[in-house]
Amino acid sequence: MASIITVSGLKKSYASGYQALKGIDLEIEEGEIFALLGPNGAGKTTMISIICGNVRPSGGSVTVAGHDIVRSYRGSRSAIGLVPQELHTDAFERVIDTVRFSRGLFGKPRDDAYIEKVLRDLSLWDKRNNKMLELSGGMKRRVMIAKALSHEPRVLFLDEPTAGVDVELRRDMWKLIGELRQTGVTIILTTHYIEEAEEMADRVGVINKGELILVEEKTALMKKLGKKSLTVTLAQPLTQIPPELGEWDLALKSDGSEIEYVFDTRAERTGVSSLLRRLGDLGIGYKDLNTQQSSLEDIFVSLVHQEKAA
Repeated sequence: MASIITVSGLKKSYASGYQALKGIDLEIEEGEIFALLGPNGAGKTTMISIICGNVRPSGGSVTVAGHDIVRSYRGSRSAIGLVPQELHTDAFERVIDTVRFSRGLFGKPRDDAYIEKVLRDLSLWDKRNNKMLELSGGMKRRVMIAKALSHEPRVLFLDEPTAGVDVELRRDMWKLIGELRQTGVTIILTTHYIEEAEEMADRVGVINKGELILVEEKTALMKKLGKKSLTVTLAQPLTQIPPELGEWDLALKSDGSEIEYVFDTRAERTGVSSLLRRLGDLGIGYKDLNTQQSSLEDIFVSLVHQEKAA
């Protein structure tokens, strides 16, 4: 499949000497969903801002849909829809007017049928005459997506698209993103939700300190990242892990009142059931159990440690 975005040797330095990007090389294929992961300050937003033409690079090149982002800014930018993290809108403007205005900014002729379809797809049609200040945070996020889609872009950037959005709205957005992908739109998203990347992405890139340290197919990466932690709150604190529990590689937390067990969710046997049985056999009582999926921040840190050790 042909690449719609080509990033070659991309660099960004500031007058202070800080290097935000250190020679990024990346090809993004047309029609794929690409998730860009990394902690705050890793360079995700800088990279997106450069590709979208909002920040000038210090070196390297970027082409979008065959247009160089510097020499052919209008051509590249017209191919891109951007949904930023921040919700910047006119509080007193109606929903339908702000979306129509965004379409006009890109020189597209008025198309009420298309705007209606976008608003209906985002469950915004009933809110079309509402002012922005009357909407919830989740609905405002939908309007930002509608604005980004208003000029029918070939590439859609979603910077933390479901931050602050409830589970129901998040699933609706996943559905919409899947439908956009079916129409051939290329989607690049940054996210901290592992289930979001797992649900949608074809490939995943991990960025750290301005360097792209890994780009891999989602399925292969998720096999490495499918970790969960089980926290067992004990009825009575322990001073140490009994040797009879050695096979589970447990950690004692909270002054001995909790046991933590990290396991692979994709393993044929996670070891959770046998661990709980063994606790019972040893007469170690517990008051509560809690499982937690590793955050992408945690996963990222583990990947960085692996990279350093290699």
